[in-house]
Amino acid sequence: MSVNVVVRWRRATTVVLSEDDGGVRILTFNRPERLNAWTAEMGRRYFDLLEEADRDPSVRAIVVTGAGKGFCAGADFADLTALQAGTYADERDPRPNTFPTTLRTPVVAAVNGACAGLGMVHALVCDVVLTAGDAKWTTAFSRRGLVAEYGLGWILPRLAGQARAMDLLLSGRVFTGEQACAMGLAVRAVPGERLLAEAVGYAKELATQCSPASMAVIKRQIWDGWQEGLDEAEAEAVRLMTESFRRPDFAEGVSSFLERRPPDFPPLG
Repeated sequence: MSVNVVVRWRRATTVVLSEDDGGVRILTFNRPERLNAWTAEMGRRYFDLLEEADRDPSVRAIVVTGAGKGFCAGADFADLTALQAGTYADERDPRPNTFPTTLRTPVVAAVNGACAGLGMVHALVCDVVLTAGDAKWTTAFSRRGLVAEYGLGWILPRLAGQARAMDLLLSGRVFTGEQACAMGLAVRAVPGERLLAEAVGYAKELATQCSPASMAVIKRQIWDGWQEGLDEAEAEAVRLMTESFRRPDFAEGVSSFLERRPPDFPPLG
């Protein structure tokens, strides 16, 4: 599905851009000259904007992408050099890099180019990933003398299976967005020039057709469910389903279907 992206307004910051297209908030890593390599400043601003979007009742879905030729090329080498020299001032945000998984609002990653190391972490902690078919992905850690950082050793086997996770983490090899999609790391691989429109179109469908309350609960069921057994997950699903019967979203979902009209779900409280 391809759509024309119409930007309603734009608020620029030094390292992250934020713009709205209807009920979709688009956040863009904005260090294109460094392939959007990650810095503490960028992390703080990104998480602040995520929090702001999650609190805004007009925002029904979030899209995250990168300016220029990269999504995020991993940690900035200036920081890695400082770490090696023992001169790095640790200014990391107290919010973990898995922070997007804690939001109520669905987060869609649009991986437009280089997606390496920490950048790959930030792609895979989004709820849904779309990628440019020719985007270059790599874990990179083993080739820098590092380990699977920030939970990637936990996430990757669950998405791609243990054999593929071992391959990608041990070898640190480069692979394409098409291959990432085939391995289950992304739901769609598209030509780069169509990527943002595809991602925003997908997010708009969530924003206009899906209940914000339902999506918030489903996010918790999936992310939290990885730590539960099947019996626990089934019992929790029954409890949550009973709660959903009492929400106005359920009545609106049924009515809109029967009346053959678009749903008008209420915003999150």
